[in-house]
Amino acid sequence: MDALLYSFTGVAIAEIGDKTQLLSLFLAARFRSKLGICAGILVATLLNHAASAWLGAWVTQFIPVTWQAPLLGGSFIAVALWLLIPDKDDSEESSWLKYGAFAASCLLFFVAEIGDKTQIATVLLAATYDATWLVILGTTLGMLAANVPVVYFGALLMAKIPLDLARKAACAVFFAIGILTIASGFLK
Repeated sequence: MDALLYSFTGVAIAEIGDKTQLLSLFLAARFRSKLGICAGILVATLLNHAASAWLGAWVTQFIPVTWQAPLLGGSFIAVALWLLIPDKDDSEESSWLKYGAFAASCLLFFVAEIGDKTQIATVLLAATYDATWLVILGTTLGMLAANVPVVYFGALLMAKIPLDLARKAACAVFFAIGILTIASGFLK
């Protein structure tokens, strides 16, 4: 259950102010079908995070056991520090928008997640926990928890949530996961 809890919490907090959250706001302003946007986010996240989690689980077989905890823990700490750097809103008019709310959301979200902090975090979480499906479930639910409210209540939420505080909280969560991962390697 740790895999589910850490995956959900880490991604939900890390997503606040992330470019995909800004993309949610953009899509909500562009399309009337909020359900179509949310369904697109769900499908894109499931596909992207499933591939990422399986990659993380696969890669661990090539890392010597004695290196896994320090390497993964250090990577979580690197992601924690990366979270302190604000994302830019790089959503722009796209030819994908002509395909409607679901297709545009699905395609734009999938592409936006490639190389994103939450995708890297998904790889690391799956490499850390021997529970790939729980990581996929947790990161997907975390992504939805952060983005669905923006689709429905975007302008109001973005005005109320201090993004700097959210980035610092996400940094603290990933830093703590990194320290716990490193410590677990010494306890074995």
